[in-house]
Amino acid sequence: MRYAVSHRTSYRYAATVDLAQHIAHLRPRAFPGQAVTDCTLLVDPPPPSHGVHTDHFGNHVDSFRIEQAHTVLIIEMRSRVDVALPAPPAPTATPTWESVVAALSTAFPASVTAAEFTHASPLVAIGPEALAYAQPSFPAGRPVLVGALDLIRRIRTDFTYTPGATDVSTPLNDVFARRLGVCQDFAHVGIAALRALGLAAGYVSGYIRTYPRPGGAELRGADASHAWIAVWCGPEAGWIHLDPTNDLIVRDEHVIVAWGRDFSDVSPVRGMILGGGAHHYGVSVELRPIS
Repeated sequence: MRYAVSHRTSYRYAATVDLAQHIAHLRPRAFPGQAVTDCTLLVDPPPPSHGVHTDHFGNHVDSFRIEQAHTVLIIEMRSRVDVALPAPPAPTATPTWESVVAALSTAFPASVTAAEFTHASPLVAIGPEALAYAQPSFPAGRPVLVGALDLIRRIRTDFTYTPGATDVSTPLNDVFARRLGVCQDFAHVGIAALRALGLAAGYVSGYIRTYPRPGGAELRGADASHAWIAVWCGPEAGWIHLDPTNDLIVRDEHVIVAWGRDFSDVSPVRGMILGGGAHHYGVSVELRPIS
């Protein structure tokens, strides 16, 4: 599937911003199953200093400094992306979750990269709530992907999608207690549950197609940045991406921008400003299929 992607972020400040330094994770990344044919990032006011680098996880990071006084900041990413993620193996053909945990917990693990995603991270604490929530999906001997699919089905059922109920500062324990949130929260819930068992799980940011599927309802999380999880299913199956907000395997309706341990590694835009006072924030996203 080929998509035209646009992501427009706007900040409107009550007072003048005299100096600003920002970083952005907005450029889709290329890897087997996803090709980026073009990508531009437009910033207004235009920064005199603007660079792009690759972070620890291989994501593209824009860094720019704005020295012009301003009360409005616009950041817009435009890209064209081809998506054709391979079909995952049959869930019952994946190894047991215990054998995957064993491969990740040896002195020199089977996959050093995957082992990095088994630990707590800034926004994903691994506590008793996460372990208790994970256990019904992972009885002894269950294939790891069967368990992971059951987990995201339960998250989709048990948690109510409620925009505005949480923000980036909401503790994960509150999300478990209230059973409310958005895609970011549901990804963190799934990651915490998987890591509580010793499995490797990462946070993936990106976009989900804006338009309804034929004969179906519009997917939750469209028209904004979206988030889901990647779970490591052993050296043969590798990483498989799962969307707990919509209870589906990620294939050709998602565009991947960045991945990390949790949202704090891949936040779309963040930075520091001098001045500004109160501000209003707006974001609009379109993921449009093209021929």
